Amino acid sequence: QVQLVESGGGLVQPGGSLRLSCAASGGIFSINAMGWYRQAPGKQRELVASISSGGSTNYANSAKGRFTISRDNAKNSVYMQMNSLKPEDTAVYYCNADGVWSRSGYVNDYWGQGTPVTVSS
Repeated sequence: QVQLVESGGGLVQPGGSLRLSCAASGGIFSINAMGWYRQAPGKQRELVASISSGGSTNYANSAKGRFTISRDNAKNSVYMQMNSLKPEDTAVYYCNADGVWSRSGYVNDYWGQGTPVTVSS
């Protein structure tokens, strides 16, 4: 059974930084893309950043220049360094693994349970 476990969320002041981590486990052979999404209260879930198995990255406009996504394929892990945080970055952040081959077969999407990020003074 594939699981994604996130960590690193919390309360931070505007202008501060946080580093999110996500580790996938459960008999995984390969993962195509990994990414971070977020959902603020009353809003739809949105893509923040994604990274392919080859290291190609994609960022939402709101994240460009402030967030950096990276991954460790050997550890089936993805990270996101978030700098210059703003109150509008407040949301629950979800890790996503897309195109996963594991002992359970092929599955398009796995999601983590979410980690809350609050940016407030």
